[in-house]
Amino acid sequence: MGKSSSFLYQFYRHRFPATFKGFFYFLPISLALTTLLLIFIYISTTGNVTNNHAQTTLYLETLPSKPSLSSLIDQTNIPINPFESNENDDLIADPSRVARLERANQNQWFLGKLFGLSNGNYTDNQEAYHDGDLFLEDYKQMNKSLKIYVYPHSKDDPFANVLLPSESDPKGNYASELIFKKALMKSHFITKDRDEADLFYMPFSISPMRTDPRIDVRGIPDFVKNYITNISHKYPYWNRTGGADHFYVACHSIGKIAFDKAFVARLNVIQLVCSSTYFPSCYLPHKDASMPQVWPRQGEPPDLLTSKRKKLAFFAGAVNSPVRIALLKVWANDTEIFAHFGRLQTPYSEQLLGSKFCIHVKGFEINTARIADALYYGCVPVILANHYDLPFTDTLNWKSFSVVVHHIDIPVLKKILQGISSEEYTMLQNNALRVRKHFQWNVPPLDFDAFHMSMYELWKRRSVVRVRLTPSIQFM
Repeated sequence: MGKSSSFLYQFYRHRFPATFKGFFYFLPISLALTTLLLIFIYISTTGNVTNNHAQTTLYLETLPSKPSLSSLIDQTNIPINPFESNENDDLIADPSRVARLERANQNQWFLGKLFGLSNGNYTDNQEAYHDGDLFLEDYKQMNKSLKIYVYPHSKDDPFANVLLPSESDPKGNYASELIFKKALMKSHFITKDRDEADLFYMPFSISPMRTDPRIDVRGIPDFVKNYITNISHKYPYWNRTGGADHFYVACHSIGKIAFDKAFVARLNVIQLVCSSTYFPSCYLPHKDASMPQVWPRQGEPPDLLTSKRKKLAFFAGAVNSPVRIALLKVWANDTEIFAHFGRLQTPYSEQLLGSKFCIHVKGFEINTARIADALYYGCVPVILANHYDLPFTDTLNWKSFSVVVHHIDIPVLKKILQGISSEEYTMLQNNALRVRKHFQWNVPPLDFDAFHMSMYELWKRRSVVRVRLTPSIQFM
């Protein structure tokens, strides 16, 4: 060992000149100083953005109680000010905050040029898919090989209405979970061979549970707990993974309480849900998956490109969240942004077809059917819903066909939308037309529709290996 070290030392002394030897000492120090400088630049230039978003709660007021909400809807004007009061009550953006945002945008542009990153402009997000070729290749493989085992239940089961597919065509806001079950049971993804199954489907539906007087909303956690207990004793498949290769589907937001009495199981089970917000702990992105909430429609969409869209933006809905109160307080009387609460006097479809942008605003929950509505009628979605894990976000580039706006920027919403050039809008709308097939349910299902895209979300989660948190079946 000593001889080899001595040989290397002598080789180093005679092989390299003195000036070159000094370079070896100077190079690491230079790299370290350069790295520290870049880190300092990054922290100083992104700090403004973080500080701006931290002020969100200063602009929003607590949702009023039910009596106040009813009186709010009955009134012509909206008396509640969701923003901080000011003498003029002009409800414009704070000039100092706008200045900070402009400085932040300049800093982001500098970072983008320095590191080769996107500066956030729509011209940098022209592709509707993150990687279209990879998606197509993986989708074909999914369509060919994905296998699902559904736990069987007979028509004589006391809860057949909850466990079996609906015989009638599902309708309404929460139809997605029922349409999914009906489509899956008739699809080529089903297998009777449990050993070849990639995933196991627990076919209880949340929507009929909440209206069944035997269960009701409060009884959903007990039903789910008992269901898991039964299948874990009757079959070996739950116990071998702790439920990590099992999934259920829910479109109603009440589904978030389904595993309240099976907490450890919730950490493993794949949830395919419409209420996909990563703010509470009941939804875990990458383990769970987001499914679009879609109001079922039959037939081909209307002629979109020839429709004349005279309004800048449109929203209509109940006043059931601070964000909606904020939107209506600022824009209810605007001539270019049509923000309406309550029922419309004109057909909903006419407003969607007559507007360039259609606004999805968080209500009681993060999700509504408005995104799918907008896409169906060729209207570019504007998403006002912080913490929304948007459907198919691993596949779709949402910046290429929608405008995502933070709650704090409601006062400058018109400025944001008017700042989108006609070329950028054309790109957004064309991409919206490209991806709208992913937000439609079809009977029978068609390639790349909402059913197949939801199956693709499950496919991507089939091989995730999770360590069981308990050594026994006592997971409750």
